[in-house]
Amino acid sequence: MSRPSVYVGMSADLVHPGHINIIDQAARLGDVTIGLLTDKAIASYKRLPHMSYEQRRRVVEHLKGVVRVVPQETLDYVPNLERLQPDYVVHGDDWRTGVQRHTRQRVIEALEGWGGQLVEVPYTQGISSTQLNETLKPIGTTPAVRLARLHRLIENKPIVRVLEAHSGLTGLIVEKTDVERDGAKVEFDAMWSSSLTDSTSRGKPDIEAVDISARLQIINDIFEVTTKPLIFDGDTGGKPEHFTFTVRSLERLGVSAVIIEDKEGLKRNSLFGTEVQQTQSSVEDFCARLSIGKQAQITDDFMIIARIESLILEKGMEDAVTRAKAYIDAGADAIMIHSRRKQPDEVFEFCARAESFPTQVPIVVVPSSYEQVSEDELIDRGVSVVIYANHLLRAAYPQMVRVGRSILEHGRSLEANQYLAPISEALAIIPDNR
Repeated sequence: MSRPSVYVGMSADLVHPGHINIIDQAARLGDVTIGLLTDKAIASYKRLPHMSYEQRRRVVEHLKGVVRVVPQETLDYVPNLERLQPDYVVHGDDWRTGVQRHTRQRVIEALEGWGGQLVEVPYTQGISSTQLNETLKPIGTTPAVRLARLHRLIENKPIVRVLEAHSGLTGLIVEKTDVERDGAKVEFDAMWSSSLTDSTSRGKPDIEAVDISARLQIINDIFEVTTKPLIFDGDTGGKPEHFTFTVRSLERLGVSAVIIEDKEGLKRNSLFGTEVQQTQSSVEDFCARLSIGKQAQITDDFMIIARIESLILEKGMEDAVTRAKAYIDAGADAIMIHSRRKQPDEVFEFCARAESFPTQVPIVVVPSSYEQVSEDELIDRGVSVVIYANHLLRAAYPQMVRVGRSILEHGRSLEANQYLAPISEALAIIPDNR
């Protein structure tokens, strides 16, 4: 006589005694099938797991009491349950509230269809995956793990949110800031190292005035205190032999991607458009630059992203599309389409045209000028990565000016307090200060 079938859904990113307790309880009831949530399923309601699905599967299938492991493609259990029709579903009782309470109700309703039973195991006090994840953050990460993470994020999230960081402190803000939206935790996925903010924070013009060595030191400062991946603003890429050095240096540090723009000569900020002299590279020259970068990289995970300036320079949509196809053929891992229009229409048109490209790559946008566009709208158009390119620096500047003026006007600092965080709050973001 065969044993009853038992289904247990879990992410199992950081296996702890709570997981073992649930599996033990389930194994007493029958043969245990683990529905292992895929990376995409986990990323739909919280952070991307540390380990990939295949790594987690290898761990779970060797746990005592587990008979088999199947992928669970969504947070919703019902598709797997309807296919397997288990006699029991076993889960911790901590899902009665929060984002998973609706999932629990759907499980109960599905089990009623064949007389299955939900068994809830009391929550194991004093330990959780969330607590373990917070404990691991101060330990940091390795260059190889950080480098590969952007690829995984793009593959598993509907859109990757990237915020500019230009110091260790701003890196910590990107690392730690999160909110709850529609019952799910929302956070930034990666950091953007902007040449504009690196220059401006040093009081220098945005004309590649800060050399690559100085910018790499900024990244070192950021990486010392963070774990999230970083995309590097490579401006034009510089001379071919310099771009080779840049790619290898970034990859060695653990940077996930570099974005280079198809312009040449003295670099000027794109949002000036045709108001200043800017020269777009020929398609052939820029493709050669991309090819040199791809040949220089060592790992498959590092990404070289081609930034198209055709719309900025008013060369038209056909030019942008032609260049995109050529850049992809030259090896670009993604395309960034740039626009300084106040409305996102031309970006949306480019995205629609990109759907028919022979080779599909991720689309990256930087909505600095068309800032009213929502992430949901970008997702609907097939955008994979959105970069908020200079917002932390722009936020800091007016506040610092206000504080300086207030102290001068009043001859003391009391009136400036309304613009300041309490010292305890400012220090609390750095773990060693607590």
